[in-house]
Amino acid sequence: KSSRYQCVELNDGHFIPVLGFGTAIPSEVPYSKAKEMTEIAIDAGFRHFDSAPVYGTEAHVGEAIRTKIADGTVRREDIFYTSKLWCTSHRPELVRPSLERSLKDLRLDYVDLYIIHFPVSVKPDEKNLPTEEHGKVIFDTVDLCETWEAMEKCKDAGLTKSIGVSNFNRRQLEMILNKPGLKYKPVCNQVECHIYLNQRKLLDFCKSKDIVLVAYSALGSHREKHWVDPNSPVLLDDPVLASMAKKYKQTPALIALRYQLQRGVVVLAKSLNEKRIKENIQVFEFQLTSEDMKVLDGLDRNLRYLTFTIFFGHPNFPFSDEY
Repeated sequence: KSSRYQCVELNDGHFIPVLGFGTAIPSEVPYSKAKEMTEIAIDAGFRHFDSAPVYGTEAHVGEAIRTKIADGTVRREDIFYTSKLWCTSHRPELVRPSLERSLKDLRLDYVDLYIIHFPVSVKPDEKNLPTEEHGKVIFDTVDLCETWEAMEKCKDAGLTKSIGVSNFNRRQLEMILNKPGLKYKPVCNQVECHIYLNQRKLLDFCKSKDIVLVAYSALGSHREKHWVDPNSPVLLDDPVLASMAKKYKQTPALIALRYQLQRGVVVLAKSLNEKRIKENIQVFEFQLTSEDMKVLDGLDRNLRYLTFTIFFGHPNFPFSDEY
């Protein structure tokens, strides 16, 4: 069905599928699970895959994509693949080598989208992990505009088709947009976004600048013990979602995903469960009424599951601003 591959045009003329598959895996699950999940997702109809070096899954996701290209299920140009620049590689001279390392792990010639994972720069140790001192991450001070210029060069070199950002607030987006000599605008801002954190103001701002908002943790985030407060509410247990799921004869997850699509948000769905992966692609098969969209808007409680507190105190920490 062509509806499975609904896409939206980015400000550089490329197209991004509106439904993506997230490939971060909880620490207790072997990374190799990412290969199996990615293959299931491709068979189910997913064409947009979101990963990052810090997830540790890129080699496995790349293997799955190459397997599915080899068996004729997809061509490389059918797949939209996103990788990210981690905080330890913001220095301009580290940006391209970081992308080249991802491409080597993936064994692909290019990625479709390369984004700055988080606006905070951190000093790397020799394993390229954040250097720690007394349990505290050692910050670096890198001008985000210089990092962005190095990202632009990666696009010019053909290593990535598009470039964007993640976890940026309005002020940080404006800093890039107002940069003298800007060559390419960010095509997207990937942020935590769900019914408890609907990012209305940031979404409106991004739309006004022709930047696509990409939602991660759209179904809440409970699995990442390191990052998430175990006492935070389970999004998919929300009673309003449950009653709406009954009304539409869909799952709560599908209601939560559909909500994002109808707001013009590109949404990432993450699941380790084959049945749910296949279910999530059905998001194109129904529509929420405008009344129900308003009801879901009303669930916003400005609740952030992923607070990234280890980066608190850095001048570029993004979540101290209102949006």
